Amino acid sequence: MPNYRRAWHPGGTYFFTVNLLERSGNDLLVRHIDHLRDAVRHVRINHPFTIHAWVVLPDHLHCVIELPPGDTDFATRWRLIKILFSKSIPNTELLSAVRLRRGERAIWQRRYWEHLIRDERDFAAHMDYVHINPLKHGLVKQVADWPFSTFHRLVDQGVYPTDWAGGAEDGTQYVE
Repeated sequence: MPNYRRAWHPGGTYFFTVNLLERSGNDLLVRHIDHLRDAVRHVRINHPFTIHAWVVLPDHLHCVIELPPGDTDFATRWRLIKILFSKSIPNTELLSAVRLRRGERAIWQRRYWEHLIRDERDFAAHMDYVHINPLKHGLVKQVADWPFSTFHRLVDQGVYPTDWAGGAEDGTQYVE
């Protein structure tokens, strides 16, 4: 088994990618967006974190979140979000023998991608990456057309212009 190394930084700001188990043709996350929002809202009550950026696509999501000072436990937050979402939607997926034995749903990939934000430039690049993702995947012609994103809140706050296309104009490079 691989030796996964996580960057545990108290009060850190992190970029995450969280995928559904079956990604091809799966629109589960946008179909059940209210259940996902409720799961995140509920987890934030007992395990607070600041959402800087968040986008939900049909089969995965990206976000930039910040943990409270002294807190390193993003793993519990993701475990609880996945559990609450999974319990709130109909059980229609096919389960493997392993998942049946473990009492797991076949909704989420077990692992997720996490990246500790290093500096302001890294923060800006990942904020842009989150918000341009629907355009990158061909889901919209303009970033503003995707409804499941913090982009709209950030436009209201003056961070992005409504017609923003996504960072490439200023030379920002994206990594996935």
